[in-house]
Amino acid sequence: MTFRNEQIMAAAPTAGVPRPAIPVPALAMAREVYAARRRRERFLAADLFGEPTWDILLDLFIAAAEARRVPTTSACIGANVPPTTALRWLRILEARGLVEREDDGRDGRRTFVCLTARGLAAMTDLMLNWQAAMGAVAQSTLATEQPRPAPAFSFEMTAD
Repeated sequence: MTFRNEQIMAAAPTAGVPRPAIPVPALAMAREVYAARRRRERFLAADLFGEPTWDILLDLFIAAAEARRVPTTSACIGANVPPTTALRWLRILEARGLVEREDDGRDGRRTFVCLTARGLAAMTDLMLNWQAAMGAVAQSTLATEQPRPAPAFSFEMTAD
């Protein structure tokens, strides 16, 4: 099954060029994945996880859908790692053609970072693929769900 979005693939990777709309299901999935990454830190120590590139890609994908420009410093903060580590990963993502930088025309000290057309297409396809898979899991779970046993205890709430 392919989710290749030909419009996104055909979009020019040049900064400043309007980007095609991201499908709502893909955006919803990306937002949930990003939020889930933050929620897991309530249950497991944050230092067990180390995927700054994934945080960067998710953040830039969501920003693209919201037509929001992301300063490089913000992308680094969103990666939850030291700035030098985030900058190294941004350079790797840029070298692989997934992100690009754009100078701020008003402030020579600032640059923005965004997904390229290739990065946008890859993230869209991945999010749609995951969403379809999660939907299939939910459907199969509902179809085979066994009745749940009654709880071992019960309680009543009363108003005082």
